[in-house]
This record gives sequence, C-alpha cells and structure tokens, in this order.
Amino acid sequence: MSSGATRTLPLTGFTSRAPAPDPPGARPGAAEGSARPAAASGPGARPGMGERGAALRGDTARREDTARREDTARRGDTALRGDTARREDTALRGDTARRGDTARREDTARRGDTARRLERFEALRGAAARPGELWDAVVLTAADAAQAGAFREQLAEKLRREQLPSAVRYLVCADPPGPRIGNGGSTLHALQCLEEQYGDQWTSFTVLLIHSGGYSQRLPNASALGKIFTALPLGDPVYQMLELKLAMYIDFPRHMKPGVLITCSDDIELYSTGVTETITFDKPGFTALAHPSDLAVGTTHGVFVLDPSSFSGKGGLEYGSCYRFLHKPDLETMQQSGAVCVRGDRPQLSSPGSRGDSAVASECVYTDSVFYIDHSTAQQLLQFYKQMGTLCCEIDAYGDFLQALGPGATPEYTKNTSNVSKEDSGLVAVRQQLYSLLQGTALNVIVLNNSQFYHIGTTQEYLFHFTAESKLRFELDLQPVAFSIFPDTAKALDHLSVIQSVLEPGCVVGPGSVIEYSRLGPEVSVGKGSIVSGSYINFSADIPSDCLLSSVSVKITDRVEYVTMVFGVGDDLKKSVKLLSDIHSLQFFGANLPECLDLWNLEASDQLFSSEDTRLGLWTARIFPVCSTLSESVRMSLNMLNSVQHKSAFKLSGFQLLSVEEMLTYKDVEDMLKFRKQIYDEICLQRQKEKSDYGMSST
Repeated sequence: MSSGATRTLPLTGFTSRAPAPDPPGARPGAAEGSARPAAASGPGARPGMGERGAALRGDTARREDTARREDTARRGDTALRGDTARREDTALRGDTARRGDTARREDTARRGDTARRLERFEALRGAAARPGELWDAVVLTAADAAQAGAFREQLAEKLRREQLPSAVRYLVCADPPGPRIGNGGSTLHALQCLEEQYGDQWTSFTVLLIHSGGYSQRLPNASALGKIFTALPLGDPVYQMLELKLAMYIDFPRHMKPGVLITCSDDIELYSTGVTETITFDKPGFTALAHPSDLAVGTTHGVFVLDPSSFSGKGGLEYGSCYRFLHKPDLETMQQSGAVCVRGDRPQLSSPGSRGDSAVASECVYTDSVFYIDHSTAQQLLQFYKQMGTLCCEIDAYGDFLQALGPGATPEYTKNTSNVSKEDSGLVAVRQQLYSLLQGTALNVIVLNNSQFYHIGTTQEYLFHFTAESKLRFELDLQPVAFSIFPDTAKALDHLSVIQSVLEPGCVVGPGSVIEYSRLGPEVSVGKGSIVSGSYINFSADIPSDCLLSSVSVKITDRVEYVTMVFGVGDDLKKSVKLLSDIHSLQFFGANLPECLDLWNLEASDQLFSSEDTRLGLWTARIFPVCSTLSESVRMSLNMLNSVQHKSAFKLSGFQLLSVEEMLTYKDVEDMLKFRKQIYDEICLQRQKEKSDYGMSST
C-alpha cells in the first residue's frame, strides 16, 4: 500500500446521521454522477426516500470496497515484511552457520597443532636434544626460599623419572627477602640470577622465564607445591603445567635470537598457524603474542593498539607493530584509542573513537600473554636493577614494562594506581624511571588470529576447564580419568576429572568435581563441583558440593603431621579486614566467620590470626587442626564443615590450629611427594598386573 494513498473513513455513528438536504435546484434524491433509482412507493412513503436510501447504500458499498482494498494492501505489506524478515532470518542463520563452521575449523586446527606439539615434546622427555632445539635455560621464579626449595625438589623428581628434557638447564630464583616485588621485580631479579649463575655465557642463551611465585590464594590446592606444578588430566603419567608450557612453546627456541621469553604459570596459549607460517622472535626490543578476545576480556588484560599500516587481519599469523599498550582498560578507552577490531572473515581495525554499524558481538581486541625481550634490552633492564640497589615495591612485568613502549606511549599511566592491589610509596617513582629507560623501545606484535588464551588461576576456572565441555578440554583432549585407578562402574561418567588418584569400588564422585593425588575409600561420596587434593579418606564420608578439601604435610618440630584446609570453592581467601569488628564480612561456606567461631568454640581475637600486618582473613585465620595422620586431619576438617552446615557445635579449642599461611610456612614437601609417589607406584603396579593378566588370557 502506497503511503497516504487511501484513508479510512469513520464508520461509527454513520446510520444515525440525518441525510444532507439537496442543494437548491437539484432534483429531490438525485445522486451526483449516477442514475436515479426508482422512487419508493407504497402507503406512507415519503417523496424521495427511495433515492436517498439507494445513495446511502452506494456510499456504504464504496466504503466497504475501500476497506477491502486497504485490508488487501495491508496483507500485501505484511506478506512483504514477512518475506523480508524470513530472508533476513535465513541470512542470519547462514552467517551464524558460517561463523560456527569457521569456529569449528579453527578449534579443530588448534587441537591438531596442539597434538603435534605434545607428540614432539613426548619424544624429547628424558632425552638430550640437538643444539638450539630446546631452551638453553628454563627459569622458575619463587616467592621465597621455602617455595624455591619445594620447586627444586619437584624438578629433581621429574628429572629422575625422565619426565623433562635432560639437555635443559633448570634454574629456580627465589625473590629476595623483604617487601614483595611483583612479577616485574621477579623478572629483574631473575636476570641477575642468570648472570650470577652462568656469567657471560647467558648472553647467548634462549631463556624461558616462568613466573611461578605467589601463594595461589584463588586456587589453594596449588598453594603448597606451586601453580607451575598443577596437575592436568592429560598424559600418562600426568602432565603438570610445566610440561605443558614446554610442549606448547616447543617450536620457539629454534626461531629465537638470544633473549628471554616471559610467561606465567597459570595460563595456557593454544594456537594454530599455516604450514609455512613460523613464529619468530628475532627483532630488537620487545615482541609480544596477541590473541583476538572479546572486549570484556580486554578489561582484565593488556590490550594492544595495533598500527593500522602494519596490520591487515589476514592469515593465521601476522607480524605488526604496536602503537600503544593499554593495561586493563575500560571499554571507552579501548574504543577511543583505536584498539577495537571488527570481526569479519578476518578482523579489521575500526577507526579510533567510532563504533561503526557493527554489533558489539562482532568486535574484538587483541590481548597479551607471552612476550620476548631480546638480549640487549634484557641487559638494559638488568643494569637498571643493579643501579636501584633494593626494590621496595611491587611492579608488574606487563603493565609497567609494556605501557612504556611504542610511539603512542605517554607517562600518564605511571600515576594511575587503580589496578594496584597494594600501593607502595615508591611505585610511581620506579614506574617513571622505567618509562624513561624504555621510552622509544619498539613493541613488536605477533598476531595469532587462530589462538585462544586460557587462564586456570581460580577454582571456578579450574573446575570449568577440567570438567565441563570447554574448548580447552576439546583442544587439549583432556581426559575424565588420567593415570588413575577408578571403579569400572563409574568410568562412563564424563563430567569429572580424576588425576593420579586411587578410588575404590563403591566410591561416588559427582559431576563437575576434580580429584587429584588422593586415595578415596569405598564409602566416600563427593558432591558436585568439588575439589579434593592430596587427601586420604578411609572412612565413611560425604563431601558436600562446592567444597574444596586439600591436605598438607607439615613439620612444626621434627615430626611430620597433617593439616587439611576446607573451604567453599567460592570463598574469597584474598579478602582481609583490618579490624576484628569487621570480620563478620568474611564468609566461610555461606556463613560469616563469627558464627563459625561460636560453633567451633573459638574466640575472635588478634591471636586467632597469624598475619603480622593486621591482615585478618580466611587465609590467616588459625582454624585448621593439626593431626597425627592424614586421614584424621581430613576427618577433623570435614567435622568442622559439617558443624557449619548443620549449625551444630564442634569444639576446636583443644587442638593446635594453623592458618593456611602457616601451613605453607611449615609444609613438608618431601612427605607430600612421598604420598604422591605411593599412589604413582600403585597405579604402575596395577597397570603391569592388567597387562600381565591380558597377556595370559590372550595366550
């Protein structure tokens, strides 16, 4: 229907209106432009009444014709709109299907390339490599001397079992005593350790530096032995994060000039490139890997503002330069700085400050992960560290190094402390010195268009990636049961993760749960979405859903004893308050801490907390009983949890109690590794027996 071509006539009240009088000189009842019908006849008929009735009937008929035409036109418009909508829906479905096909192809490509790297690494475990094939040195940073000792013990055990390439130098660098220095400070200190250990020889090294320090407060089952030794449901025997890092970067050393590649211990980068594409680290300055990510991810990571002249968005791999680096920017900053790309078949940079016509869902930014420093730049940083003498504040290797780079870098970030968890008085001054040192240094970017960055630093991420239908699970081919003894009746369960553990028949594990380095008896039931680590449970026990249970061997005097921490997987162990009057804001498994203390017959006092700097939180609360056996420590902690769940008293006042902070201080790494080895040996024996039984039955 053409707009304004017709108009709807008012029909209501039509029959009650009196007919208009005939104009002067007109024949009574004549209708303009039409033949006059016969007059009405019969007794009582008024002259002209028949003509007027016919005229009225004619008007009604014309109006009905008009209404029908309008209805038809409207139906036509509706049909046209429906056809358009259907065409649009079909196009959208086609676009969605194409994007889905592309995503599936990319996921499959990453899975294939990942399998190839794992296969290459497997061939090099325990073997000597050709010169230049592997890293000259792998450096792990540690938060303190005790953690460094734990790392060295675990490295030695891996080398004894030939689980690592033997031709590599492995070095553990503990942060210096005193204030925490952050991963930026750890980087500088590790450079000094390399020089002290290897002298001028290190100037020709390709080095993998893995930031492994920290106490893993968001994933406390990794606290005692370190995140870099977190077990994965992968490999036979199982891989830990260290092996996975070495496997995923196995192609890098052969295409790298002397320098240092810096990464973190709780993330995984999976990527696929074309057959002829090579990731090469050979440029002066810094070179960073960049991954396409949703804008929301960009707000919690570093984001590259790519130079449009060096970026086309084509191919699986592309070398470009970075104009400016943003550290955890908000959405507006990303938009206005030109960091946002529009996804098509390949991402294209959008103009700064504009959103264009694209939907938010089609936008992405390129986020950071691993970066490389060539040797001369590393030497510059080392000289800076030596001149400083002592570093008294936490600096960030990503935010405080990379924000100084590129032609668009400005010093404003040096005063922005909004992303700093603990601001030290000297932080701004150190940042300004670093900016002066690094200003003008190039930031090269290797754009990996088919790549994914995965973080496994929290209980929620850990559970999701290991047990749900996650992309990581698909791409790494993670297994529900890895190197474990598990009842046949439960092997069909897929949404769980059992890693180097012995579970006896009758034991039940709910979906979404992870069991690692543990032995569970026949009367043990584990709820949904729980984590059980390093525990021995030989009694009837119901471990509730959403529970974290992790046992630690400790040596306070000369005797080995045991403590088991228990929390809700969502409890915030990083949260702390400064006043006792505020501890009600601390939540333990859904209850506030003072309620729990009442149930446990404990007094809220300064002595309840182990921290020296008045950080009162779940991390420093002395609430976990020390026991003489591993299974008894699990029993006591489950009783604590049960009392909170059922609001029933369970006295802890007679026990020696430790906080998680103190567990790590007194941890006995040797005993924990001994328990893991017992499980390892039992699984190996079971494998041999099964192989022997199979051999006998087949003969």
